[in-house]
Amino acid sequence: MAILLGCDSIHLEYPTKLILNDVTLGVNEGDRIGIVGKNGDGKSTLLSVLAGKVEPDEGRVTRRRDVTVGILGQRDSLDDKGTVHRAVVGDMPEYEWAASPRIRQILDGLIADVEWEKCVGELSGGQRRRVDLARLLIGDYDVLMLDEPTNHLDMRTIKWLAEHLKSRWQQGRGGMLCVTHDRWFLDEVCTSMWEVHDGVVDPFEGGYSAYILQRVERDRMAAVTEERRRNMARKELAWLSRGAQARSTKPKFRVEVARELIADVPPVRNELELKRMAVSRLGKQVIDIFDVYAGYEDEDGAEHTVLNDVTWQIGAGDRYGLLGENGAGKTTLLNVIQGKIAPERGRVKIGQTVKFGVLSQQLEELKPVEDDTIRDVLADFKRVVVVDDKETSPEKLLERLGFTTQQLWSRIKDLSGGQKRRLSLLLTILREPNVLILDEPGNDLDTDMLAIVEDLLDGWPGTLILVSHDRFLMERVTDQQWALIDGRLTHVPGGVDQYLQLVDRSAQVNLRPSAPGFDGASGDGAGNDPSAVKSDSALSNAERQRLKKEVSSLERKMETRRAKVEELETAVGDIEPTDFTALTEQQQKIDDAKAELDELEMAWLEASERLEG
Repeated sequence: MAILLGCDSIHLEYPTKLILNDVTLGVNEGDRIGIVGKNGDGKSTLLSVLAGKVEPDEGRVTRRRDVTVGILGQRDSLDDKGTVHRAVVGDMPEYEWAASPRIRQILDGLIADVEWEKCVGELSGGQRRRVDLARLLIGDYDVLMLDEPTNHLDMRTIKWLAEHLKSRWQQGRGGMLCVTHDRWFLDEVCTSMWEVHDGVVDPFEGGYSAYILQRVERDRMAAVTEERRRNMARKELAWLSRGAQARSTKPKFRVEVARELIADVPPVRNELELKRMAVSRLGKQVIDIFDVYAGYEDEDGAEHTVLNDVTWQIGAGDRYGLLGENGAGKTTLLNVIQGKIAPERGRVKIGQTVKFGVLSQQLEELKPVEDDTIRDVLADFKRVVVVDDKETSPEKLLERLGFTTQQLWSRIKDLSGGQKRRLSLLLTILREPNVLILDEPGNDLDTDMLAIVEDLLDGWPGTLILVSHDRFLMERVTDQQWALIDGRLTHVPGGVDQYLQLVDRSAQVNLRPSAPGFDGASGDGAGNDPSAVKSDSALSNAERQRLKKEVSSLERKMETRRAKVEELETAVGDIEPTDFTALTEQQQKIDDAKAELDELEMAWLEASERLEG
């Protein structure tokens, strides 16, 4: 394999921190490398060094003479006064980019909904990110360096980007370096990993999952080696103090298969115990939303309805994920749930015992205390809290979330974005809510800290509603997912994959507007799939009538089953909390009823898909 670029014995040190120490790396043809590490450990700096933007103190960066490199930074350099058209294709003649199937595919996949001649300064954060991505991807580069490419992107766009990067180059050609905290994206796109820590870079084969497995094995071997060293030291000390002794045989360590590494790891959550605790804290009724229509007013005072006939019943101990594209109405729905927005039509019932804890995307809850120190803020809470059935202190929880003792005297306004988000999550939990609403809690967090946050949320006893574009976080923390598509709330028992299918189908039906000068459905991209839009004539009248009857029958059965699930869940509150046998039996009934409901919903989806054609 030919080397595209690399570095030899790189050393970089700032006045207060060592960033890279004697690092030697190479990027070969066909490499797809994901870069992970804690925030501040030097991931972005490593990209800048390899790109030639930062000069190392020692060592050298080498690059093959003909290699071209494209770079996506965390912050774009787009001209706010320029148009989207100029930002993406520059001075390229229209006939040139409009005639390219590859460019049309990129434009349709990323910015089909963005006005072509709109001023860049008027775009939202997500739209600017997609414009910057389109600008980069239409270029023909040998190496792409991507720094947090999934920031501000919804799940559908993240999936499109992953598919594009996997098919961008021929097998064994091109190179990619990607810094991201999106673990699904790393698993999907990358074939190897670099872990940056303590001034060094450790390489690993495979994607994120393989990297975690190898890291666990590495840490285990290191622990065994350290224990062996300590035992040897104790034996040597005994020999020195008592004279020569017969030496015992050295223990042998054998690498076990992956399942043995996790054989002693308990289940992620004790669902029965958490449900019991949630019922005792919340009672029978939590949040009921019936036939709700809601929206917002724009700057001109015009009404925009984003929720259409939404019905959602949220019970004690439910752990729901809320999916939807940017602008789908997720924030509006969360505000309706909290009673911040009165619906235009419909009813919202909030249980009398409900106490909300909200982690907002903009961290507005920290603004009143931003001039205080962490220590001062923690002083207002109980000195002892119970987490995972264990008593602990707020300071210990803070340490668990990656803060040091010295940082207790830091002012909140001086913290980084990731530190503020972790602190806000801690303060939210310390207020002891029984309904937790989290809006993008994974923003600004590295992969290790995301795992810690997930572990903390796993043992949280209450109702949880999560909004996130992080698939790993969504699937780990929640038990069921709901999707907002075209203003309607839909249960997606198949999780994120089913949601993406529904979104793609909705986009094909609604035919999103394309930028002037190119046809979003043309070219060799996804929009040119002949199976994307099928004619109604594909079904006979008899078959259509049969499917309509089947859909109606399934809908009636689903309503009956939902009522049964609600009845069973309500009955949990009547069981003595200490009667674990009865609770176990009742939970089994609930699980069986939910499984039957999931089967009915999948059958309904299949029949509906065939009917809609």
